[in-house]
Parts: sequence; structure tokens; C-alpha cells
Amino acid sequence: MLGLRFCYLIMASMKLRIIIKGILMNHIRILLVDDEVRYLKTIAKLLKREGFTVTTALNGIEALHVLDQKTFDIAVLDMMMPGMDGLGVLKAIKQQYPLMEVIVLTGHATVESAVEGLKLGACDYLVKPVDVNELISRIRYVHAKYEQSR
Repeated sequence: MLGLRFCYLIMASMKLRIIIKGILMNHIRILLVDDEVRYLKTIAKLLKREGFTVTTALNGIEALHVLDQKTFDIAVLDMMMPGMDGLGVLKAIKQQYPLMEVIVLTGHATVESAVEGLKLGACDYLVKPVDVNELISRIRYVHAKYEQSR
């Protein structure tokens, strides 16, 4: 009888851990950077619907300023932006926040730019227009991988 109660207690504990992990997975703090206002607002809205905490920036300089004010788990940034481009932002992020994961988005994909982004520390590289479900999946995967390594 005691053994059966112990088994139920262990099963309840495991279920609770799974539920808590599921809740925490959606409390991922994302910095979304893109100079296309409509695209930025649309993606931010869809990510927020999934339960993510999303802060937006319209350019690289603004992104770096926001990073000085808040803490993020993942940055999702566009490569082609006026002023400081995505590679410049990626370099700055990796210098100042080496543990932050960065997913790069681009509408102008080339093998060279993908390789360069990955060399600079991007953990993933997606081509725009990105499927939102794919982006959500990648964000969760990257975050889970980071959490496991801690």
C-alpha cells in the first residue's frame, strides 16, 4: 500500500515538473529587430499570442539601446537594415552578451551571408518570409537547448 502511494507521489511530481517546464518555456524573452514596421508588428503580435514576452526595435542602434535596458533570452534580427546591419548588431550582441542566442532572418539569403552569420555566433538562420510556426519552433528549440546546457 505504501509502495503504491509512493508511486502516485512520484508520478504527480513528474507531472508538476512537466507543467512548470511548459509554463516557463513560454516565458522566453525575445528581442525582435526588423526595419519593416508591418512585418515587425505582425511577427511580434503572433509571438505574443504564443505567450512569449516580445520587445521590438526598428534598427540596430535601437536594439543595442534596448539591450542596455532589459534582459533577453533570444534576439531575432533581420540582416538587411539601414545604418547598422544585422551582422553589425550580431557582433555587438555577441561581444556584450556572449550567452544570448541570436536567430538571424533575411530576405536576401546567400550561402556566404549564412556562413558569416553562423561564424559570428548566430545559432540559426531563417529566410524571410519566415513561417511563423517554424520560427516559434526554432525559438523553443534554441531556448530548450540553452536551458539544458546551464
